[in-house]
Amino acid sequence: MRKWMLALAMTGALGTTAGAAQANEVAVLDWQQALLDTTSAQQSMNQLKNQLGNQPQQIKALGEEVQKLQQRLQSDGDVMSDSERQNVMQQLRQKGGQFQQQRGQLEQKRAQQEQAFLKQARPKLDRAIEQVVKRHNVDVLVDRNSVIYAGDALDLTQEVTQTFNSLN
Repeated sequence: MRKWMLALAMTGALGTTAGAAQANEVAVLDWQQALLDTTSAQQSMNQLKNQLGNQPQQIKALGEEVQKLQQRLQSDGDVMSDSERQNVMQQLRQKGGQFQQQRGQLEQKRAQQEQAFLKQARPKLDRAIEQVVKRHNVDVLVDRNSVIYAGDALDLTQEVTQTFNSLN
C-alpha cells in the first residue's frame, strides 16, 4: 500500500493526474552501490590494495604506537622524571606527526583512485542505467537513499550492476 502511495505521490509531484490514461513507472536506484558492486570497481579496489602494499598496516601500527605513548604519558607521567617525560612527549609529537602525514597521504591516494575510477566508469554507468530504465519503461528514477520507503520490486540497483558488467 505504501509503495502505491509513493508512486502516486511521485506522479502527482510531476504534474500527472490520477485519471491519466497511463501512470508513470517509478523505480529507485542506489547508484553508488550499483557501481561498487561492479567487477570494474572490485578490480580497481584490488589494484589500489596492491599499489598500497603494507602501507595501511604500517600506518595502523604507527597509530597504535601513538596510543601507547599517550597512555604511558597519562598513566606514568606523574612518576616520570622531567627528562623522561620530555622524551616521551617528543616521541609522541614525532610519531603523531608521522601518523597524520602518512594517513593523509593514504587517504589522498584512495580519493584519487576513486575519482579516477568514477570518471572512467560514469559514462558506462549512465548507459547501463539508460538500458535498464528503457527495459522497464521507467519514467521516474529516484535515488534509493532519498526515499523513505520503496519495495524491493521497485529497486533496480542489482540489475544496473549486472547491465554495467555486461557492457564492453
